[in-house]
Amino acid sequence: MKNKNNHFDSLLAEYRLIWNNRRLAMDERNSEVILCEAIKRELLDENSHPRIRKNRFEKYYSAVKRITNSSISLDAKLQLIGLHNEIMDQLSEERET
Repeated sequence: MKNKNNHFDSLLAEYRLIWNNRRLAMDERNSEVILCEAIKRELLDENSHPRIRKNRFEKYYSAVKRITNSSISLDAKLQLIGLHNEIMDQLSEERET
């Protein structure tokens, strides 16, 4: 379990390099939860004013483009894109129910 936490600690650190102005509260939650919540907020465009929000598909495209153009490791890029894919799937399932 500790290895998984270390994995998400480093992935969260890479995410912070891309979105350096994004506030990510560090509290008692583990880094996996913090990272997944940040990605979900990003895809739902909750960091923008409601009148200028984009849909989740536009936000997904922007996020993937930003990740691929970043200077983080290739492994971290693939993992972050994979997390974005998982969360997009969850959001799609939530809309269907």
